[in-house]
Amino acid sequence: MSTDALKTSPLHERHVSLGAKMADFGGWEMPIEYPGGGVVAEHTAVRERVGLFDVSHLGKARVSGPGAAAFVNSCLTNDLNRIEQGKAQYTLCCAENGGVVDDLIAYLRSDEDVFLIPNAANTAKVVELLAAAAPEGITVENLHDRYGVIAVQGTRSDELLTKLGLPVDHDYMSFVETDWDGHPVIVCRTGYTGERGYELVPAWEVTASVWDALVEAGEEFGALPCGLGARDTLRTEMGYPLHGNDLSLDITPVMAGSAWAVGWDKETFWGKDALAAERAAKATRLTRGLLVTGRGIPRSHCVVKDADGNEVGEVTSGTFSPTLKQGIALALCDRSIKVGDSVVIDVRGRALEAQVTKPPFVEVGVREA
Repeated sequence: MSTDALKTSPLHERHVSLGAKMADFGGWEMPIEYPGGGVVAEHTAVRERVGLFDVSHLGKARVSGPGAAAFVNSCLTNDLNRIEQGKAQYTLCCAENGGVVDDLIAYLRSDEDVFLIPNAANTAKVVELLAAAAPEGITVENLHDRYGVIAVQGTRSDELLTKLGLPVDHDYMSFVETDWDGHPVIVCRTGYTGERGYELVPAWEVTASVWDALVEAGEEFGALPCGLGARDTLRTEMGYPLHGNDLSLDITPVMAGSAWAVGWDKETFWGKDALAAERAAKATRLTRGLLVTGRGIPRSHCVVKDADGNEVGEVTSGTFSPTLKQGIALALCDRSIKVGDSVVIDVRGRALEAQVTKPPFVEVGVREA
């Protein structure tokens, strides 16, 4: 896709004026990193202080009408009955063969109103599937360009939002609908970094004003604008999957270690029969964490071999961990590969030794009260 065809967020001009390195991400031209330290500095700001991410490329959709929550619950994997109004839930939209169309967050406003945030490139497909299945009286709306999303992530995120008069006293995976400067904003205690943080969802046309206020107020707390490069290193340290890498139509929730986000006792959801059969048969491949013990950085699609040189897996996500200062990876491996095993990652013909571990690779306080 050419740059001319890429969509842009409501903060595009802010990123350009800051000199951000821009790139295609899910069909959107988004900031990868900013001058003055790049990915490592931005990553460190989140782990130690606070970082600001434009994630307006993420989708937004709404399912409304009598029985909307029950309808969504009959389609997506997780069980909305596990949560109450004002809570959010990680869930998956699966194909009938158990493959993952998308992973997303569902925000339960009421029995008749569910707000969804899918991934950028998959929003249209998720909306299409829900709309095609929706019974009469239930409306499925694609609101992708109606709202922006700003992630405020890090140990000092509460202080920053408090300075702006935004609520911070709600639990992890919950949200509050409030006003800021006379404009409605959804404040979600969610994120993709592993640190305590929030995602703000203002109207598209208000997003730039919210961003400017955060940048100005954030100077006191050492806040940095952060690109999607740091978002990727942060989520990999946590072992959070990225759709298209660690989850896909070929990588099911059972393989990816996301079976906890499946309501196995529900009467129905898309892909239930295939996933239940795979679970019962014990999937032949499972996602493992790999901690590199030498020098080198694993990358997606690198082959993983056991101590005898047998091919036993493939890296789905690999990066340099700024926190640990060593290479880390998520890899889809044969079931025989266990935590504690030693493996070798083939990085362009170079053997990179690694130990199999269970993510997260770092300790953080995402769930702390």
